[in-house]
Amino acid sequence: MSRSLPLAICFIMGLLMVIQFFIPHPLSQSFFDLTLKWIRIIAAFALILGVRSVSLRHYEQIKRKKGEWGFSVVTLITLIATAIIGLVFGVGAKSYLRLIFSNVLVPLGATMFSILAFYMASAAYRAFRARTKEATLLLIASFIVMLGMVPIGTALHPKLSDLAEWLLSVPNMAAKRGIMFGVALGVIATSLKIILGIERGWLGGKR
Repeated sequence: MSRSLPLAICFIMGLLMVIQFFIPHPLSQSFFDLTLKWIRIIAAFALILGVRSVSLRHYEQIKRKKGEWGFSVVTLITLIATAIIGLVFGVGAKSYLRLIFSNVLVPLGATMFSILAFYMASAAYRAFRARTKEATLLLIASFIVMLGMVPIGTALHPKLSDLAEWLLSVPNMAAKRGIMFGVALGVIATSLKIILGIERGWLGGKR
C-alpha cells in the first residue's frame, strides 16, 4: 500500500495532465491552474523536507568531524542566520535578506561561473586540437565565429561577421535541433516510465 498509492496518484495525474495538454477547453485550463496551485503548496512542504535533510547531513558531518566539517559549520550558521533575518525583517525589496542575496550569493555565483570558465577553456583547448578532419573543421568554425563576434573581425574583413552568423544560424542550429529532439524523446521516455510505474527510483529505498 505504501508504494501502490503513490504509483496510482502518479499514473492518474500524469494521464490527466497529458489529456488536458491536448484538449483546449476551459475545464482543462481550470484543472491545469488548480494543479499549479497544488504544486506550489507541495513544493513548500518539499522545501521544509529539503532544509531538514541538509541540516541533518551537515550536523552528522560536524558530529563525526568527517571530511571538511568546518564548511558544514558555516553552512548551518548561514542557514539559521538567513532564516532568522528573513522571518524577522521580511523579504521586501529593501530588506536585509535582499542585501545578503545581492552582496553574498550573487558574488559567490559569479565566482563559481568564473571558475567554470577556466574549465571550459581547458576543455576547448583539448577538444580543438586538429588531430582529425572533424576536429579541424570544429577548430576553423570556432575561430571564424570568435573573430566574427568581436570588432577586430569586422575590421579584418567586413563579411566575417555574416559568415559567423551563418555558421550559428544554419549548421549550429541544425545540430542544436538534433540535440533538442534527442532530449525531448528522452524526457518523453522517462516520463512514460514514471507514469507507468516502470521507473520507481523516485519512491526511494529498494525498487
